Amino acid sequence: MLRRQSAKGEWIPSAGQWPVDPQEDVKVSKERIWIDGCFDFSHHGHAGAMLQARQLGTELLVGVHSDEAILENKGPTVMRLDERVMAVEGCRWATKAIPKAPYVTSLPWISHYGCWYVVHGDDITSDSNGEDCYRFVKAAGRFKVVKRTPGISTTDLVGRMLLCTKTHFIQSLVGMLAGKEGPGGEEERKKTGDAMLQRIKDYATDSTGLAPGCDVWYWQASRPVKERRTTQSSSTPEQQVRPGTERRSTDLVVRPGTERRPTDLIHTHPHHHSAVKEEKGKFVKLVDGKGARPGQSVVYVDGGWDLFSSGHIEFLRLVTQTEENAARERGWYDEAAVKERIEKTGEDYGPVFIVAGIHDDEVINHWKGINYPIMNIFERGLCVLQCKYIHAVIFGTPFSLSKAFLRTLPYGTPSAVYHGITSFMPLTYDPYAQAKALGIYRAIENHNYQNVNAGEIVERIIKSRAMYQERQRLKGEKVVGEEAEKRRQEMEREAERERRRREVEGQFGL
Repeated sequence: MLRRQSAKGEWIPSAGQWPVDPQEDVKVSKERIWIDGCFDFSHHGHAGAMLQARQLGTELLVGVHSDEAILENKGPTVMRLDERVMAVEGCRWATKAIPKAPYVTSLPWISHYGCWYVVHGDDITSDSNGEDCYRFVKAAGRFKVVKRTPGISTTDLVGRMLLCTKTHFIQSLVGMLAGKEGPGGEEERKKTGDAMLQRIKDYATDSTGLAPGCDVWYWQASRPVKERRTTQSSSTPEQQVRPGTERRSTDLVVRPGTERRPTDLIHTHPHHHSAVKEEKGKFVKLVDGKGARPGQSVVYVDGGWDLFSSGHIEFLRLVTQTEENAARERGWYDEAAVKERIEKTGEDYGPVFIVAGIHDDEVINHWKGINYPIMNIFERGLCVLQCKYIHAVIFGTPFSLSKAFLRTLPYGTPSAVYHGITSFMPLTYDPYAQAKALGIYRAIENHNYQNVNAGEIVERIIKSRAMYQERQRLKGEKVVGEEAEKRRQEMEREAERERRRREVEGQFGL
């Protein structure tokens, strides 16, 4: 039996009917934190909120609203509930995802899962009535505020898709981090670069959000080497696609209101396929993490990772699962092996160390055209860093792998290079030919989220353009109400402070 909650349209499940276990109430702890939201095509802003929330406790429970609740209170979603839940569960700072959590945060729900505090950004979120979604937890004194991640929002990303803008591209990430590139004067650029590097360090933390986790590198090499084929081997009939740069024959993306033409496909100029001399390049370390541990298999994956979503996460999960299965067969999880690792290192750890290569903005745009990538390399890097399956990130990696690159990776030649099996239309050569020649190429079979990528997400937005424009119009109207609500709460706090001041003055006859 379900009991009606006081908030409009929400329900309190009875025992046995909660969306995920445990079904019985959990003892409430101030170390167990709750955060909730839509997490629609989840980006690094969502991850930043989860990182800050995780730093306040030892466990983080993440409520994910249903498609129906979001439609009623905000508008249509881009991603389905299962896709949004997967994105949350892929975040290294999330302990558990709670699907179908109430849109208006409910004290019975957070208490059932043993959470005392609810965390949210420093903005007001309102329901369909214009009321604060966190009014109940605020009234109970169980609300904590964290800073909203600057410079990114779902609205920003939708705008980039619909307007086909390219102003978000970063020409040189290391130049930006050093304060040598970007808008503004020297002092402003330096401040921006320092803040960006700090964000990378924050997202490179471990599951606690407090200690070092991922290693972060940048590969310095010439642009032609990063963009084009660097071997002299012959073409193969297998034309591979890398995660985050996938495109099918139906993945034509054009400006809204125009007809699709053959020229809307990925660029296919002949010089794109001509080989250039390979380079070793130079690996520059940006952040020190834990590094590869004794006995771990170092594997390499690469791509654009644009609009990082369930398709990317499921691919990485399957890579991890494949390596774990192989490790189980060789005795990695045997009691004696576990004991030996703990005695030697002080802790146990997994058998795989996944290194993710991320292509520069111009490299992706060179191949995909239009205004891809939708997220710039900094934003895409933060999305990859927050994923629990990743152990190291290398910015600026080449589109086509060469033996020189693979053999000079910071961890040595990887034991495996993983990729999917979807065809990549315009290529007349195999970008993984050298990995295959070295005998380290591994394919991951197609999965249920295979087609969830940047092209698919943009296509969903374009098909539903009218709905999203209406959603943004309504959101604009809500913002006015939310600002008024924010001012009202500030006035109430000011009035309370004034009342207390007068009480103190009265006690001392002031």
